[in-house]
Amino acid sequence: MSAAAVELAGAGYDVDGVTLLDGVDLRVEAGELLAVVGPNGAGKSTLLGLLAGDLHPTRGSVTAEGDPVARLKPAELARRRAVLLQEHRLSFPFAVAEVVRMGRSPWRGTPAEDEDDRRVAEAAAAADVHHLADRRFPTLSGGEKARTAYARARAQATPVLLLDEPTAALDLRHQEMVLGQARDLARAGHAVVAVLHDLSLAGAYADRVLLLGEGRVRGLGTPAEVLRPDLLGAVYRHRVEVLVHPRTGDLLVLPDRTTPEDPR
Repeated sequence: MSAAAVELAGAGYDVDGVTLLDGVDLRVEAGELLAVVGPNGAGKSTLLGLLAGDLHPTRGSVTAEGDPVARLKPAELARRRAVLLQEHRLSFPFAVAEVVRMGRSPWRGTPAEDEDDRRVAEAAAAADVHHLADRRFPTLSGGEKARTAYARARAQATPVLLLDEPTAALDLRHQEMVLGQARDLARAGHAVVAVLHDLSLAGAYADRVLLLGEGRVRGLGTPAEVLRPDLLGAVYRHRVEVLVHPRTGDLLVLPDRTTPEDPR
């Protein structure tokens, strides 16, 4: 097997005596798009924080290409992974072009600095924010802020891309655009992890799906192996239907509205 881009071994995370994540074994490989799904409070963002090195496990270990993440200096970590967070806030009214260029800061003083202009231009075009270059970030809509933050992460040009709910604020076209690009990046050899609430998007774009429930892994495998009515119904505590699109073969996950919700 090839070396994992990032690996968790028996990883757990506690806060004030509360276990948010427990016993996670996971290899995120270069060349794959992994979708992380699960209900609210399942531990998805905590998992992403551990993968990013922003959180350190209470138990177990996290390594990046074999190196303990906790031992990596911030600059080195920033050259290995880019992170798109759920919330997009800035304390100062930077222009969109300035925000995107912030993604290049880890490469300052390295030979890769010569690529800054090209990387920024490519990222702005990929995120469809090139026409917003002079707009001040606080004046943007929620979706425009999300795409600007995505462009910043793209400009960072790291082997690992971690996306926390990248489609939450986006319209239909931009949801498809971002996940299509995530899949293309994986095909080009990057390791991409995306936390998603839309299970149909996970079924359409992911190579593998990680299903979390109450801080533990409840399923890990191909979309067909994980996105099953029985498993999803138990974890989400709501009956679901899983259909196969007649033309594309993609999985469509829908709430089952024909029967009352399970009150348990």
